[in-house]
Amino acid sequence: MAVLEKIRVKFGILISVIIALALLSFIIDPGTLQSALTSMSTKYDVGNIAGKRISYSEFQEMTEKYTTINELLSTSTAQGEETQSQIRDAAWQELVDKYMFIDNAKDAGIQVGEAELLDLLSGDNVSTAISLNPIFMDETGNFSRQALANFVQTVEADQTGRLRVYWDYLQNTLYTQQYYQKFSALFNASAYENALQIDEALAANNSTADVEYISYYYPMTVDTTIQVSSNEVRQYYKAHKQMFKQNASRDIEYVVYEVVPSSDDINETSLEMDKAYEEFLTTDNMRTFLLKNSDRQFSEYWYKEGELRTINSELDAQIFGGRKATQVISSGNTFYAGREIASRNLPDSVFVKHILLQGDGAEQLADSLAKVASRRGTNFSNLVANYSVDLSSAADGELGSIGWMTQTYMIPGMESVIEAEVGKPYVLNTQYGTHVVLVTAKTKPVAKKQVAILEKTAIASRETFNNYYSQANTFAAIANKSLDGYRKAVDSTKVYSHSLRISEATSTYGAIEGAKEVTRWAFDNKEGKASEIITVNNNFFFIATVTGIHEEGYAPVEEVSSAISDRLYAQKAQEKTVSEVKAKMEGKTSLESIAEALDATIERNESLSLAATSMDPAVLGAAAVAPVGTVYGPVAGSLAAYVVSVQDKNTESFYTEDDARNLAAQKAQYMSQLILSVMSNYEDVKDNRARFF
Repeated sequence: MAVLEKIRVKFGILISVIIALALLSFIIDPGTLQSALTSMSTKYDVGNIAGKRISYSEFQEMTEKYTTINELLSTSTAQGEETQSQIRDAAWQELVDKYMFIDNAKDAGIQVGEAELLDLLSGDNVSTAISLNPIFMDETGNFSRQALANFVQTVEADQTGRLRVYWDYLQNTLYTQQYYQKFSALFNASAYENALQIDEALAANNSTADVEYISYYYPMTVDTTIQVSSNEVRQYYKAHKQMFKQNASRDIEYVVYEVVPSSDDINETSLEMDKAYEEFLTTDNMRTFLLKNSDRQFSEYWYKEGELRTINSELDAQIFGGRKATQVISSGNTFYAGREIASRNLPDSVFVKHILLQGDGAEQLADSLAKVASRRGTNFSNLVANYSVDLSSAADGELGSIGWMTQTYMIPGMESVIEAEVGKPYVLNTQYGTHVVLVTAKTKPVAKKQVAILEKTAIASRETFNNYYSQANTFAAIANKSLDGYRKAVDSTKVYSHSLRISEATSTYGAIEGAKEVTRWAFDNKEGKASEIITVNNNFFFIATVTGIHEEGYAPVEEVSSAISDRLYAQKAQEKTVSEVKAKMEGKTSLESIAEALDATIERNESLSLAATSMDPAVLGAAAVAPVGTVYGPVAGSLAAYVVSVQDKNTESFYTEDDARNLAAQKAQYMSQLILSVMSNYEDVKDNRARFF
């Protein structure tokens, strides 16, 4: 355990969590989970990578591995949705690397040998993942091969196996990173642009033209003479089927009843607030009083003028208006009252150094070191080097320096440093151990106040809760688990029905988060079904119905025929417009006469770059190929049919060969970032995690 604690401390008191903390938290019915674990159906796989089915148990094993690593590096056991998501992503990425990326890299002829890996771990070319790892640094903050060797020996002796998990993780990280580095280098080298391509880029980007053109815009109204047949739709679908590949989704409608406090609930809270307010003004034990009577507990935070606005602007105005007591403030369903506890001039930030001590006798040693540190001429960093467990904190380049701390950027337990005297060491205790703390600098003090805040927010009573549940129950009873019934319930209850297309990953409905249970219901039921009451976050009652099912794969032609028809109509409308322009141009040789025939104006653009991105590509293309002094067109653009006349062409030299090569390198870099995405598409990787989390 001492070694584990040393690892935590070596990563610094202000540790950044490398991979998110937390065990997975599943909101799955136990029966469904058991079925998922035992069924051989791919419906219950977490995913499929390059033909390898990823079972729930395999994925869970990987997430537990990453959880162990994070628990090893951090003392926190806090769990949250964001950290759970991060750890699931890390686990999934390792599986993708293991079953897909590394195999593909090997197929490309790439290898990472044992000797190469050993060199990265402890040889002449040590990876930064090792050399910059605080665990393997000496007291000066430099990489130490002896520290690395000591750690490896400790791994072998560790009975818990947790150090082995971390060491294996480091080796696997180096191994995988080498494959990525080599594959990216191979890819970037293959993206070479030859001299001919560079010359073409120079010509395109250095060419300009003085252009005059007419824009004859496509009609905005529907042309009934243009028809699109069902056969044309089917032919287009067949020729462009890849465009209609889709993920699984559901069309649903839903109603939601939000439980909010009634006027009686609000009035009751107001009376409770008035009753507590009198004692609030006089109590001598504010911490205990707020613990019993307030939604907001006592905080030793020192506020300066304006900061209380984040809670309530009127409260800020009252506290900093010179009165020690204030009246009750009402804001929606919440009531506030503030009382000034103390007033002082304090800095916003202080620069802190410390010596961290742990184990038996730590407090006695801390007292002695504080006395030594207070003597004139004592080198605090030397004391840190000789006694401190934390040798990774060196914010200003000196051992022991934590750096600038504020009330919001603070190590828990060290809050007193804000009020500490500069240059006077003292002893305090935190969850990390016993500290000798020295404040060496502070910002200019400003007027601040310590404020007790009595806060009460009205919540729905049981009667109110039951009333909303009764309304939802009435709706569900009328719906009777069918779409037709759902529509009848909407008509009879006059409640608003929301329409939404959802994927398996959908968990937010409007402003309501954590509603994944609604999504699971929709994907587990057939079209035309309506749900019973689905309770979300204990204060939202959903009733949903499935109105459409879209399975993973290619959308049926019936579902996309309308979109295809619109696309084909637009193409035919463009062709018709171009034909009309061509007919009206017949026999006319000047742009002016054509403009008159089209009842259009001539637009001019001097020194138009033929590589411009702000101009319709149709105009640029015409300008590039049209002979100077002739009328060219009409050509179909995105918004109009264009007739173009080039007055002059010039070749500039503002775009250089270096520019061309830099652009080529940027394109190669961008494409290299798509390697994993393209591989995943080619290997038909299926990520079904959204079904479970």
